[in-house]
Order: sequence, then structure tokens, then C-alpha cells
Amino acid sequence: MSENISTAAPAVVAAPKPENNSIFRHARYVVAENPVTGLAFGLFILIALCALVGPYIVPHDPLASDTTATLQAPSLRHWFGTDQLGRDIFSRVIVATRLDFIIAIASVALVFALGGFAGIASGFFGGWTDRIVGRISDTIMAFPLFVLAMGIVAALGNTVTNIVIATAIVNFPLYVRVARAEANIRREAGFVQAARLSGNGDMRILLAHILPNIMPIMMVQISLTMGYAILNAAGLSFIGLGVRPPTPEWGIMVAEGAANIISGEWWIALFPGAALMVAVFCFNLLGDGLRDLVDPQRRT
Repeated sequence: MSENISTAAPAVVAAPKPENNSIFRHARYVVAENPVTGLAFGLFILIALCALVGPYIVPHDPLASDTTATLQAPSLRHWFGTDQLGRDIFSRVIVATRLDFIIAIASVALVFALGGFAGIASGFFGGWTDRIVGRISDTIMAFPLFVLAMGIVAALGNTVTNIVIATAIVNFPLYVRVARAEANIRREAGFVQAARLSGNGDMRILLAHILPNIMPIMMVQISLTMGYAILNAAGLSFIGLGVRPPTPEWGIMVAEGAANIISGEWWIALFPGAALMVAVFCFNLLGDGLRDLVDPQRRT
């Protein structure tokens, strides 16, 4: 007698969904992993918000002078005090954030586009490309960088555009050297050879394979250069070659307040100088976080 065996269909078990390795999850992990990185990103967001909405929410007109309220110490009405023309220093510090932030972002974007890609091409192709880029970098490095920036701004005129151009030019050799060294190391790597054997052209290899792998070290350079760009703009303004008064700018405000420190009005130079220090401190600490954020080997 044959035994009736009922065969039931096996239950279908849903496969677990793969972990979402999106950029937002990775960014949250990078920020949470290191408290210093979290502090740097928090300061960066604060600076960006001041640059975006600060001019619209300041309590006083940054350009309006009040002769009856000159050189007043910090108070509830004027949180950072007033300057020698009666202008509210808190409002001027907040409004100046936008200008200094724009100078930093624009100069870094320009020097990355010029110096970064020139360095990658120099290290990858070598030959005459390497020699031309190297000679340009050596010529720039032959001058003291701040003196060179002074000369460029003095020759072209002290406008925001020329300050951005001068800052990008003096930082050009730094990006070239970093990008050239990294590209030179990776041009014979296994993944580059595999990409070349797969039929990829040189430009695709540069942009799709070399560039993403050198971005971690380039992001560190970018964060450091942003801090230097703000210091460079402030230094040019301090000696009278930067942004023209009465435009609010941290360097101008420090220069205007330096003459009043001896007479006891310390707040005129202190608060814009503190804002400058916090911004540079933020950008210097931001490098490690940005490196981890774009590093392909960290996204696992």
C-alpha cells in the first residue's frame, strides 16, 4: 500500500533588506563617531546660517551711524557694543559673515578647479604637462605668498573678485603638489589598469577613478585653505588692500578697533577677531570629517 505523502510548498522567507549605505547615513555616522568632528560641523552650520539669513535678522542697520551712541560698551541694547561711529558691532559682525564666507568658498572652488585638476593631469600624464605645471607652481612659490597676494590686489584693484583671484593664485601650488603626488602614486594602480583594459579613456579614468580616490586628502586641503582664505582676506583688509569701508568685514573691523584698544575700547576689535578665530578654527577641524565623508573605503 502506497503511502500518501503530502508535499507542502516551502514557506517563502523574505530576504533581509540590504543596509542603506546612503550618504546621509554615512554622514551621520562620521559626525557621531568623533565629537570634535560634530563640533566642527555644528560650527560650520552656524556660520552658514549667519551668512544666509544673518543680514535679514540683525537688530540694527550695520551701516547706520549714531553719534549719540559712540563707543558704548556691550549692553542689552548693543550686545557687542558700538564703534567710534556709533554702529552696532554685533550687526556688523553677523553681516560680515556672508562676505568672508563667500570669499572662502569662491576662492577654494576656483583653486580646486585650477590647481586640483592641473595637479591630477601633471601626475597622471607626466612629460611636458608635468613640466609646465611644475614651472608655474615654482614661479608662484618663489614669492612670499601674502606679499604676492598684496601685489595682485594692488595691481588689479581691491575688489572682492580680485581678492578671490589673488587667494586662489597663492594657493595654486599647494593643490598642485597634493594632487600631483596622489595621482602619480595611483596612475599604475591595479584599478587604473583594469579601467584602461576595459576601454576607458584617459579623461574618464581621471574623473571617475583617480579623482574619487584622491578626494579624501584633497578635502583636508580644502578645509585648511578655507581658513587661510578668510585670514588672507582679513589681512588684506587690515592693511587697507581688502574690502573697502564701510562694508562690514572682519579684517576691517579689527583694524578699526586696534587704535581704540589702548584707550580702553577693547570690544571693537575683540568680537570681530573672535568671529575670525572661530571660523578658522572650524575650518581647520572640518578636514578630518570631510575626509572620512568622501573616502570610498569608509563607506562600508
